[in-house]
Amino acid sequence: MNILITICARGGSKGIPRKNIKEIAGKPLIYYSLNLAEKLKKERPSDIIDIVLSTDSDEIKEVVRRFQIEDLYLEYIRPAKLATDKSGKLDAIIDVRDHMEKNKNIIYDYVLDLDVSSPLRTIEDLKKAFAIIISDDEAFNIFSVNVAHKNPYFNMVEKLDNGYYSLCKKGNFLTRQSAPDVYEMNASFYIYNKTFFKQKLKSVITEKSLIYEMDHICFDLDNPIDFDFMEYLIENNKLGIEL
Repeated sequence: MNILITICARGGSKGIPRKNIKEIAGKPLIYYSLNLAEKLKKERPSDIIDIVLSTDSDEIKEVVRRFQIEDLYLEYIRPAKLATDKSGKLDAIIDVRDHMEKNKNIIYDYVLDLDVSSPLRTIEDLKKAFAIIISDDEAFNIFSVNVAHKNPYFNMVEKLDNGYYSLCKKGNFLTRQSAPDVYEMNASFYIYNKTFFKQKLKSVITEKSLIYEMDHICFDLDNPIDFDFMEYLIENNKLGIEL
């Protein structure tokens, strides 16, 4: 099986300056994604697995080179048009895939994207997620989720055309527990079947998407305080998982 692992890390970050290389628990944030990619490659020695760092930043490349794992990954310069605040992540992934398939004369069965900003995932998470999508030939992709803290059937509201507010989704439920299960995407990882790209889909949420429900905490880093919270959890062994 041929697998491409993409790690997309642009240099600009307004919410948290230099986020991708900011240290957390003594290591640059991007280290956790590259380290997990390396683990997966070792776990699947019979597969062809290429790891690609897609970035527009020389500083990020220099930080990553200090890990001394250049033989495990390739560097790809992300085009400037795909490195702006308005650029979509999916477009960057497609760009890397197209480049790699053309230059290596290879077709990837699956593309795994590891999001740098959401590193709380394990090798077991990836192995289980791959098993799920491989067992479903029709699935376009699978992405990681957690059970949502708020349920749109029960305690989430949105503004109506008349200016008043009502539940996001309608249903006759007296308790939150009786409402349908809903999940929140935690942005940690996405696995795409090659059929996803053949269909030229423009959204990670499709009519044939699967989810992988994590049984542990996972969240992405949007604000500076998120860094402090995650660092505390890692340094004090509060996660219950091995990164």
